[in-house]
Amino acid sequence: MLLSFDIGNTSIHLGLIAGERVVSTWRLGVETEKFPDEYGVLFSNLLTLRGYSVSDVDACIVACDVPPLIPTIERAIRDYFHCEPLRVGAGLKTGVRILYENPKSLGSDRIVDAVAAKALYGCPVIIVDFGTGTVFDAVTRDGDYLGGAIAPGIGIASEALFSRGAMLSRVQIERPPVAIGRNTVHAMQSGILFGYAGLVDGIVRRFKAELDGKPRVVATGGWAHLIAPDSEEIDIVNPDLTLTGLRLIYEMNSNG
Repeated sequence: MLLSFDIGNTSIHLGLIAGERVVSTWRLGVETEKFPDEYGVLFSNLLTLRGYSVSDVDACIVACDVPPLIPTIERAIRDYFHCEPLRVGAGLKTGVRILYENPKSLGSDRIVDAVAAKALYGCPVIIVDFGTGTVFDAVTRDGDYLGGAIAPGIGIASEALFSRGAMLSRVQIERPPVAIGRNTVHAMQSGILFGYAGLVDGIVRRFKAELDGKPRVVATGGWAHLIAPDSEEIDIVNPDLTLTGLRLIYEMNSNG
């Protein structure tokens, strides 16, 4: 089986993949001060708790946008899974031509998402990835990665509101009963959730105006399930989009 690592600024999304099926997933917080052995033991224990073992893992692929963490994770993989990880980066086959002005400045997860969306949903396609940032990506009718937009993520924007508002306490980010909140908790929840749904729809509509064809819109990431029901533009929610893209890239570049 293939163990895929999608490592962002705040979380590590792991997926165990058998054939074309994601059989198990985990989300962990990013801790750059951990040692390789700490991560290795953690990964091994997570597998064990789901009824798997390190011997079930035949290969690993890593997409990491936190450079200081790359050697730590790769060392953990070598020591505990006894394989050489394939790292997403320059030189790998993806099947997607990049039209971004500076491809080296592009986060690896954005290309991985584009690979998966193109394969699963066809082109043109727009991806909305709800992570540390809310990231929008556009793939043209010809299957080329064109570019995108980056907005502050729901988590960090909400945290800024809580920390800078003297009379505002931290609230659970969830859907309020109505848009017009009649107490501070519901008012904040309305602003956060419906505000982000409006942000998503506004940017997606601008993307659609600049893309040829009728793009489908796919959402992924930790907040996708919360925002999608109140978005008028999101067509599909796929929480495993990045993991699927990692599998496809591994298959394109594997010699096995």
